[in-house]
Amino acid sequence: MENTIHIYTDGACSGNPGPGGWAAVLIFPDGRLLELGGGERATTNNRMEMAAAIAALAAVQEHAEPVKLYTDSGLLVNGIKAWIHAWKKKDWLTAGGKPVVNRDLWERLDALTSARRGRLTWAHVKGHAGHEANERCDVIAVAFSKGQRPKLHEGPAVGCGYSLLPPGDEHLHVPGAAKSSKRSKPKKGGYYLSFARGEVHRDANWETCRSRVHGVPNAKFKKVSSPDEERAALELWGAAR
Repeated sequence: MENTIHIYTDGACSGNPGPGGWAAVLIFPDGRLLELGGGERATTNNRMEMAAAIAALAAVQEHAEPVKLYTDSGLLVNGIKAWIHAWKKKDWLTAGGKPVVNRDLWERLDALTSARRGRLTWAHVKGHAGHEANERCDVIAVAFSKGQRPKLHEGPAVGCGYSLLPPGDEHLHVPGAAKSSKRSKPKKGGYYLSFARGEVHRDANWETCRSRVHGVPNAKFKKVSSPDEERAALELWGAAR
């Protein structure tokens, strides 16, 4: 859906428990992009994964558009989509009768999720599988876990420096899909595809592409790595021939 807000989140922790960081990339339908991040000195990886999703969903509370949130945390996806219903029925106890770990964050996440009922989709992406927005989240989260303050992008997506294409099948955990015996490798290289003033252009570097689209109304651009990715982008933009 073209009017969907796409969110990517990630968490990182050194020591687990130890110093941690979280990150989120929010891409709005009007072409605006917002990066969020933060950290804690003593935490766990799971808490950082959850903190990222909480911060991202809180940031779009006032937006009516549907939201699709991508995370590489299987615990987060399974917890919010399935396990949490049983936990609440058992007064926040697990099937084994033990208190649910990180209940405080699960309750906050549950409230944010319930507020978007019917307008929130969760997707499980593979970690370090080469999807650029997901990789960007990892960079931000790791930086905060180290006590650094990375520069976060806020404003037009032009200049963010990475592709905005949604994850392909090679990036997603698909329920019931057969597992490959070979580990997929992150894609490298690629080129910059743009559609501005009714014309399609392919540029080898970001600076050239940016000069084409900067300030051009309704200009579209993506970094792509294959003919299939180009075809998908052009179809999305209505520029396929």
